[in-house]
Amino acid sequence: MSILKQPRGTPFSIRTSNQVSLLPKFNAKIIQPSWKRRQLSLRIEKGLNMQEISRRSSMAVEARASPSSSTVILTSGASGRISALFSLFSLRALRSLFILIHAFILLLLLPFRGRPRRQAAFASSVGKAVRSPEEMKQVDGSGGSGRRAGGGAFVRVPILRWKSAVIAAEQKASARRALAKRRVVQEDDDENCAREFSLFNTSHTLFTQSWTLVNVKIRGLVVLLHGLNEHSGRYSDFAKKLNAKGFKVYGMDWIGHGGSDGLHAYVHSLDVAVSDLKLFLEKVLADNPGLPCFCFGHSTGAAIVLKAVLDPKVESWISGIVLTSPAVGVQPSHPIYKVLAPIVSMLLPRYQVGAVNKKGLPVSRDPGALVAKYSDPLVYTGSIRVRTGYEILRIATFLQQNAARLRVPFLVLHGTADTVTDPEGSLKLYEKASSADKTIRLLEGYLHDLLFEPEKEAITAEIIQWLNTRIQHK
Repeated sequence: MSILKQPRGTPFSIRTSNQVSLLPKFNAKIIQPSWKRRQLSLRIEKGLNMQEISRRSSMAVEARASPSSSTVILTSGASGRISALFSLFSLRALRSLFILIHAFILLLLLPFRGRPRRQAAFASSVGKAVRSPEEMKQVDGSGGSGRRAGGGAFVRVPILRWKSAVIAAEQKASARRALAKRRVVQEDDDENCAREFSLFNTSHTLFTQSWTLVNVKIRGLVVLLHGLNEHSGRYSDFAKKLNAKGFKVYGMDWIGHGGSDGLHAYVHSLDVAVSDLKLFLEKVLADNPGLPCFCFGHSTGAAIVLKAVLDPKVESWISGIVLTSPAVGVQPSHPIYKVLAPIVSMLLPRYQVGAVNKKGLPVSRDPGALVAKYSDPLVYTGSIRVRTGYEILRIATFLQQNAARLRVPFLVLHGTADTVTDPEGSLKLYEKASSADKTIRLLEGYLHDLLFEPEKEAITAEIIQWLNTRIQHK
């Protein structure tokens, strides 16, 4: 490449050995100082060299300058316009990508947003809040000097919204626990049955209770686990019927339910509930050595029981399990949900899907049972949270894939008209399980909450008969 220098005020030209245009047409003022002209020439030369390496095609750039017009005209061909257009699109694509990444980062930071400031100004950038003199008088009686009685400066640190939400959830859990305790005390008026509650601590506090028949020899133990959105206290009548046949019954409200810790009906991981059940079983067996132990689980509680007994250690503890409407055949309403659920559950785990339904799902054909369930303040009637739903899908998938590992004796009862969990899933569990002692009963026309159906007495009698048979074989 050669650069021909011309005297000031005369046309100048840039020539190359190849002939192709570089830039689209545009007009610009002539740069009169020679050092600026040299910089322009070097920039053009660098651009030409890059074009020669990438395209290996001819190019030509003609620059003409007139002393009268004081303008430079650069002429380009079609290839130059395509290159410029490509560069423009690249910039737009980069801007779009940047906006998308920025929005994604903001979405990730959404749970960590700070609370709105209650003061108009802050004393410094480190977060010292300025209070009015009247507020300071109420706080420390210092006459608005901004210092406590002990002389230290008053500093207020803004609380994050997520922390406020955690505090609110803890307060609501405490209120539920107080109600659960009160119910146990108030309903403990049966002379033949002693009902007690206790708090069981793992990484959190769980509300548990027991039903024991007075002055009757205990023949066996039953640990029951309730379904999603409910609590163990709903099974008090069932527990007393088991008491009458010599079974001591324990109930555990799993995390986020009843009187236990956690946001109501929110489960970040059902593996936590499985781990809690294992620890609770260990305690129950330690308190009642030598007695055969059975587990009863309903719906999602049944899924938790199933995953727990797949552990060989727990399997050795258990004499059998009874499952009603187990959450094994659970599928999303649309295949796309299975793809989106892991992502949304990570970004917005507590987001509620759909509107609140105070009337609840049709889980029983007994109108009185429905009214009792959905008017119970310990029963969650809001819409399911994204993370909870995803966890149910995840444990159902795990059980479908590992059903062949199930070896403990089991009884499955499922209504054919159940619209919450699929009876076909129970049938597949029965077919795949390796248990030598297994029984399934599909009840024609029955709904989800079998122990609250009009035929609950017959269902309870069938469960007791199955338990008695397994104790006699011991």
